[in-house]
Amino acid sequence: MNAGQSIRIGGASGFWGEAAYATRQLLAAGSLDYIVYDYLAEITMSIMARARAKDAALGYATDFVTSAMAPNLTEISRLGIKVISNAGGVNPNACADALRETIARAGVHLDIAVVSGDDLLSRAEEYAAAQTREMFSDEAFPDPAAIASVNAYLGAFPIAKALDEGADIVITGRCVDSAVTLGACIHAFGWNPADLDCLAAGSLAGHIIECGPQATGGNFTDWRDAGDTTNIGYPIVEIEQSGRFTVTKPDNTGGLVSRATVCEQMLYEIADPRAYVLADVVCDFSHVEIGETGKNMVRVGGARGYPATDRYKVSATYSDGFRGGQVLTFNGFEARAKAQAFADAVIARSRALLRQANAPEFSEVSIEALGGASGGGQGYEEIMLKIAVRHPEARAVGLFLKELVGMALASPPGLAFFTGGGRPRPSPVVRLFSFLSSKASVPVSVTLNGKSVPFAERPATVSIGNREAVVPPPQPPEGKELVTVPLIDLAYARSGDKGDDANIGVIARQPENLQWIWQALTTQAIAARFAPFLKGHVDRYYLPGTHSMNIVLHNVLGGGGVASLRNDAQGKGYAQMLLALPVPVPRDLAANAYRKSVP
Repeated sequence: MNAGQSIRIGGASGFWGEAAYATRQLLAAGSLDYIVYDYLAEITMSIMARARAKDAALGYATDFVTSAMAPNLTEISRLGIKVISNAGGVNPNACADALRETIARAGVHLDIAVVSGDDLLSRAEEYAAAQTREMFSDEAFPDPAAIASVNAYLGAFPIAKALDEGADIVITGRCVDSAVTLGACIHAFGWNPADLDCLAAGSLAGHIIECGPQATGGNFTDWRDAGDTTNIGYPIVEIEQSGRFTVTKPDNTGGLVSRATVCEQMLYEIADPRAYVLADVVCDFSHVEIGETGKNMVRVGGARGYPATDRYKVSATYSDGFRGGQVLTFNGFEARAKAQAFADAVIARSRALLRQANAPEFSEVSIEALGGASGGGQGYEEIMLKIAVRHPEARAVGLFLKELVGMALASPPGLAFFTGGGRPRPSPVVRLFSFLSSKASVPVSVTLNGKSVPFAERPATVSIGNREAVVPPPQPPEGKELVTVPLIDLAYARSGDKGDDANIGVIARQPENLQWIWQALTTQAIAARFAPFLKGHVDRYYLPGTHSMNIVLHNVLGGGGVASLRNDAQGKGYAQMLLALPVPVPRDLAANAYRKSVP
């Protein structure tokens, strides 16, 4: 592609199970060159691994074949749009086989490429023998017999190679989420491993659209501004040879594309924004600039890149006992006290039965009473009670679940269950173990229509380069009369998870707000806010380009994912907790602060 031209990429999926209408919407938008799909998360890999263990023809995102592709193959073929997806999960060849059968039934011709080599499950014994340590907690490698999946996060260059060879559809196993977008850019523009700023920009574009409508008004602080999200528009990025890009969405769709929606997504689920380490490049987003150029049109530029390392991140999932729980409600006077009394009684009876059976104690017990006063009158409350346990044996969890339901008639008044699904059952606890592995030891392969395509990763360095120091915001001026306002009046925020860590991106509504936000949101103040959950330390990072900061809370999610018994196991509500924090600001600034428009 010649310099000056651009490509348009639509992001149609952010997780396995998302609504299926995005493909049709993006096809109708017109002028797309690529549609990309991101289906995978760490826990998704373990679910797919269990499916493959039961049926060798499974282990991939079946929705990609049946819902995204099958109804739309004729139009995809007619328009000549390339499709890139990590729907292959732990079985990309089976995904490709199923799609080939679907294509044949549709009577069209589309060439399918498969990128594989990420699946390292067969080497679990090797990693254990090498005394591999977890890259964040330094824990020892789990018992190989408990391992469900081991997958390296591959990069974008094998995807680009598949496109270079003429693939119409590229299916991968585990790869970096943003690689499905970056691979299209590398193919279209001929970027090479030395084009570091371009690789960082393409990765940022992919990061913006990898969660689908989270860039177009979903999960947005000012959610009312997103309007009717019934037909929310899915994101489209128009990327130029230089790496700069514009974010938009299809016309006549709901949602919102603004500086704030895009910046919230940029900060979503990253740690140090100056060193966002990916397979192909180490990204620095601290000086990225985001500006609105029209209605639902946002221009993004300024990403910087440093050389990739010589290692892949690898994520293993493994079984660690069982868990089970139930959500129920109490209402009336003293509802919170009644909920706590019921939970205590259930746990006490369950523990007594464990002792009688000479069984071990529960590994963990979690009781959360959520809610409070409602409109039922003075003293009236409505409380949601979540009670859950973890234990090495499924039968011990089953015993607890039986007592939880069985004590319903002996509870304080006001207990209610949502009935119809039967008593809950024990489920496996799946934990995440992340480590690094040499790229040279990971055999990446590319096939097109079942035939091997020569591919070799380019050599990489072990350094992430010299990063420019980022000076924190200046101290606010002294001598001003201060009043307090909630953080939401001064900033947008979004939170997410990475294993047992959570991050909160905070974006100043106005540039002058950030110095006051930075002064108030010290690591000590943040730690105090999350004291009931926080087991580790707090990091914070400044991004001058977007007048924002990123906060990372370490060891705060009770293990994260399905390993956690928390009601919010992924920290999705942490931004909302932080937005209520009072921030001292000058009276004149407070007078002009944002106020939520509540009907």
